[in-house]
Parts: sequence; structure tokens; C-alpha cells
Amino acid sequence: MKHLHDILKGVDYELVSGTTEHEVSELVFDSRKATASTVFFAIRGTQVDGHSFISQVIEQGCSIIVCEETIANDSVTQIKVENSSRALGEMASNFFGNPSSRLSLIGITGTNGKTTTTTLLHQMFMRLGYETGLLSTVENKIGNTVIPSTHTTPNPVELNRLLAEMVDEGCAFCFMEVSSHAVVQHRIAGLEFKGGVFTNITHDHLDYHGTFAEYIKAKKAFFDSLGSDAFALTNSDDKNGMVMLQNTKAQKQTYALKTPSDFKAKVIENQFSGLVLNINGTELWTRLIGDFNAYNLLAVYGVSMLLEQDKMEVLTIMSQLESVSGRFQFIRSKSGITAIVDYAHTPDALENVLKTISNIRTRNETVYTIVGCGGDRDKTKRPKMAAIACELSDKVIITSDNPRSEDPAVIIEEMMSGVEGQYFKKTLSIQDREQAIKTAVSMAEENDIILVAGKGHETYQEIKGVKHDFDDLKIVKELFEKLDK
Repeated sequence: MKHLHDILKGVDYELVSGTTEHEVSELVFDSRKATASTVFFAIRGTQVDGHSFISQVIEQGCSIIVCEETIANDSVTQIKVENSSRALGEMASNFFGNPSSRLSLIGITGTNGKTTTTTLLHQMFMRLGYETGLLSTVENKIGNTVIPSTHTTPNPVELNRLLAEMVDEGCAFCFMEVSSHAVVQHRIAGLEFKGGVFTNITHDHLDYHGTFAEYIKAKKAFFDSLGSDAFALTNSDDKNGMVMLQNTKAQKQTYALKTPSDFKAKVIENQFSGLVLNINGTELWTRLIGDFNAYNLLAVYGVSMLLEQDKMEVLTIMSQLESVSGRFQFIRSKSGITAIVDYAHTPDALENVLKTISNIRTRNETVYTIVGCGGDRDKTKRPKMAAIACELSDKVIITSDNPRSEDPAVIIEEMMSGVEGQYFKKTLSIQDREQAIKTAVSMAEENDIILVAGKGHETYQEIKGVKHDFDDLKIVKELFEKLDK
């Protein structure tokens, strides 16, 4: 139990009625969980306004309400704030003892590369001998203990609970994905970051943010919030990379492959066996593949240096770092067919993966790309995804991804609108994703390459609100096993 006046510390609020002399067991924003000992936060969501449930939670016995609009009821404690979501973040941090201030919390944001960079940093610092936390799209970790992940950035209560557990377990560092949604929805309010990293920004989430300018603004807001004792590390090769640093109080640092920067790398070799890089004058081999991973690795190196780790030890460990689940994972059949499973679900990510394949291939093979687009998400990228697949592949199969509540046939039709006339003959549309993968495997011959894009680490397919078991990598492996018998 915590005292209400303690968890209000540092929060800008008006006490409309009641008293702050309460014992609090939990902070909730789901009206069904509100009880006599909880604080209920009336949050305005995209679908539901929590203010409409205030009367209901009072009937349930809840006597402490945090809201933006008060009601005529002096029998309960009403705490009026400008933004209930921000107040939830600040109060959740206080409730759990401000755990972010008791470890070095590093946030990584950008359209692509967040999961890979955070996961590689977790690997790096565990190998350096530190207990380390991870908060990512794929999974959360406290040391080596895996905690399933449901969102890129958890809600403030769960986020602070996890950080507190990390502190209790002796974690010195935590590497965390920071999504643009989390910034706008104030899920990171109240957190103290030791550093922030910007990977890149490309076409994505415009269904939520409305315009690209608003999407950039959301990413930039994270860096604007960093304190003077933190660092801000940005990819200066990205045309919006330096925008992130414009108003930050943090120590400004850059990394790049193409432009002058504090942390600079050059790709010496790029093969299926791995990358050879020259980083700030030192050459090393890594197991990861592609220019996009060169950026991820360089960000890992930059963060490690800014966190004052030994240069040669860091470079040695970088050669041991392993690929992240669903990010350019490749397997090879006994018959010589290579399949690559990748999470690429934006135009830029798909282009990066296909260009990586193009740089490695010998031109004596056929590249098959299987790609779809998710339902209930940004529709404007659908024709672009198909156009990129057609331009950079020899054969393309347009299929379903996670159609969610949409008709997969309509999504495929919208993708096909991006296919130009000269590419019609090499493009198929197969609605059933498993059948699409089977078709590519049956058509492929020795040395051919199959890219299965869009879902990566996901082990489900969401159709009409129901999640069905579906794992791209597992399906490819099973098909290869049958092929090789």
C-alpha cells in the first residue's frame, strides 16, 4: 500500500474534493478493476472515454478519481489534471519508487531497427557481465528470464512494475523500445532516461498520426524530453536524424555509414555468412547481414561507448552477437534453396531487405518475394509495398498478412493497384498465406532465394479478431523437410 500524497509528488494537479490522505493498493484505468483501495484514471482513449465510467466506479466503491473533467460529487476524492494519461505515467513511476532513476534506462525509437537494436544491446550488456533488462516488441526480459510482450511499449503501470522488478533483480541497465504511440499516449511520462537513440523514420503509422509531420513530431518529442545528464544518439544518414537533436538538452551524438559522425562504420564485406565492418578504424566480422544491420550494430557500439564500456571488449562481443528472431532469419534446404523470414512491414524495411539480398546474390538465381499488408493499419503503404517487391524481385506473390477486421481480398486488391503493367506476368495473388509460401517453395530451384516478409517473429495470424497459430519460419522449415526427403 502507498500513500496517495506520496504518489502525487511532482504531479501538477488540483484537488477538487476529498483528501490525499488515502492508502492506495493499485492504479487502474480499466473501470472493471476499480475497487475501494484503487485510484481510477479517467483516460480519453481512441475508442472509449474513461470519464463515462466515473459513476460506475464510484458505485463499485472506488473513492479516488483522477480526471480531466470533474463531476458533482463531493463524497469522493477528485484529482483534476490537464492530461490523465500523463498523470498515470507520473504517478505510476512514484507508486513503484521511481525505478527508472535506479538503473540506466536507454530508449530506442525509429520506424525500423528498434527491436534489433534493443535486443543486441541486451545481448551486449549481458555478455559484458551486467544484469540487464529488455523491453521490446518480441519479448521482455529481466536478465535471462523471458516475460511475454503484448505491446511495443507497455502501459505505464506495467512498464514501471517491470522496471521495479528489474531493479529488485539487480539490473544496472534496461534497453527499451519507445514507439511513437507510447510518446503521444504519455506511456513514458515520469520515466528518467539515461539516453535515447534514433534509428530512422520512414512511412508508417499514418493511420494513427495522420501526417508524416505529426509522426516526426512524436519521435522528436522523446528527445525533447531528455535531460541534460542524458545522451541523444541519432542516425545522421537519415534526412530527419538531425531534426531529433534540435531542441534536446541531452549530449548530442551521431552515427552513420555515409556522413561524418561521432561513430562511423564502413561495410567491407556483405555476405550470407555475415558482415565485415570497419568501425572507427577497427575492422571486425559479425554474424549479422545487410547494411540495415550495419546501422543497428553501429548504434550498439555508440551506446556502449557512451555508457563508458571498454572499446576492445565491446568490439570482441559484437562479433558474437546473434540475429534477432524474425529479423533476416534465413534457412537453407538440402536442395540449395535459401528462405529468409523478415518482419519487414513498411516500404522502407522491405526495400532494405530486398536490396541486401540484391547485394549478396550472384544473379544466377531467382528471388521470390511473398508479402502482404496488415488490416486496420495505414492503407497508403499497400501499393508502395507491392511496387517495391515487384521492382526488386524476380517473382512476387501478394498474400494476406494479419487482415484483422478487414477483408484480405480487398487488402490484396489495394496492394495490386501498385503493380505496374510490365510486372503483371511475374506477380501472383494468393490469399491463403500458407498456400502462398507452398507455391514459392514448389517453384523454387537450387540457389533460388525466397523472402517471406511482413510477420517475422509473430506466431499467429489475426483474422476477424481471432488469432490463429501461424509461424512463417515453422512453415518454411516443414516444407523444406518434405522437399528434402
